[in-house]
Amino acid sequence: MAALICGSLAFDTIMNFEGHFSDQILPNQLHNLNVSFLVPGLQRDFGGCAGNIAYSLKALGGTPLPLATLGSDGVSYLQRLKDLGISTEFVCTAESSYTAQAMIMTDNANNQITAFHPGAMMQAHLTHITPHADIRIGIISPDGRDAMLQHAAQFKAADIPFVFDPGQGLPMFDGVNLRHFIEQATWVAVNDYEGKMLSDRTGLTPAAISQRVQGLVITLGAEGCEVWVDGQKTHVPPVAPTAVVDPTGCGDAFRGALLFGLERGWPLSQCAALGNQVGSLKIAQRGPQNYHLGGLQMPQ
Repeated sequence: MAALICGSLAFDTIMNFEGHFSDQILPNQLHNLNVSFLVPGLQRDFGGCAGNIAYSLKALGGTPLPLATLGSDGVSYLQRLKDLGISTEFVCTAESSYTAQAMIMTDNANNQITAFHPGAMMQAHLTHITPHADIRIGIISPDGRDAMLQHAAQFKAADIPFVFDPGQGLPMFDGVNLRHFIEQATWVAVNDYEGKMLSDRTGLTPAAISQRVQGLVITLGAEGCEVWVDGQKTHVPPVAPTAVVDPTGCGDAFRGALLFGLERGWPLSQCAALGNQVGSLKIAQRGPQNYHLGGLQMPQ
């Protein structure tokens, strides 16, 4: 069975600043910011949340179906997906736009500054979700605002359980929107910062959110993650990486593992334990889609 992955396909330009952003930015001059960073390391990768999640799920042996929009320059990404054995059935091309582009700069403390051009992603709402015999689960990851709203309603109408993963798209929505997403979703996945923003905007605590869905996952980076089910919290410990090289795409790697376990009916804490492993393997490699799962052990 397959997982429908709604979100962006993007080209990532990843740069490494060999210092700390905090040493270069003067707090009392934020109103007059003019700063330049020397970035000796630069790498261009295939990225975007839908692409990264699909890569993770495919590597685990799942069947990802990315539902996304590329631009006129997206031919190489289409070929990339085909080379990975990932279906492009639900990938559309918007000839009048460029593919989404993310420019990501990382400092020595793994802090990141990102500039994102949405491009063709802003036309993702023109794609539609309908009932499909082989689609067992879905996820809404960061995408165009209209696309996220419409795809949530379409998942619900098609009776396909899905994960609501707003990510960096969360600030686009007010409390009313976010409450409605939660009402429609089966699970919710956020990082620690997003979780606090979600609670602030909805007025719902993590415990309260978890009582409206089948489960809430809050990732905590190097501290592992929290799994909330029926108002009760379980801490799932981290997996120490062999090296900390590049955090770009770690959250997406985690979510691919989350989908893999959920599709198989695993308890949410078991899914999260697998996610922590995959995230640990990813952070030891540069780029969001260049890691391998050697040494991975399925959690019991």
